[in-house]
Parts: sequence; structure tokens; C-alpha cells
Amino acid sequence: MTPTDSALDPGQMAYARSLLRTPVYQERAWPALGAAAFAAVAALALAVAMITAPPVTTTHVVERAP
Repeated sequence: MTPTDSALDPGQMAYARSLLRTPVYQERAWPALGAAAFAAVAALALAVAMITAPPVTTTHVVERAP
């Protein structure tokens, strides 16, 4: 039997095949972009804190005592 002799409707068969296919999920980029933005802001905040922090003294308290 040739495909043209089939009693099945080709449009309905195509619809049934499309229902049986596994759905294609696209990955979202927003969670990755959000995490990267958070890491960048945190790094900049820590860099600013390191620059604006007062210098650490290295002398011992005992040496400065009278």
C-alpha cells in the first residue's frame, strides 16, 4: 500500500506526532545574569571597603604602653 492509499488523514497524523514529541525547553538566562550581577556588586562593595578602610596598625599594644 502506498502512502497515498492510506485512509488516515495526513494532517491529523502530523498533529498526533507533534503531541508525542518531547517538548523543547529553552534555558533562561536571567538566573545566571542575576547571579553574575550579584557577584559583581559584591566584589565592588568589598573592593570599596578595602580601599576606604583605615590602615591596620602593626605595632603591639605592649610596645606603646608607658
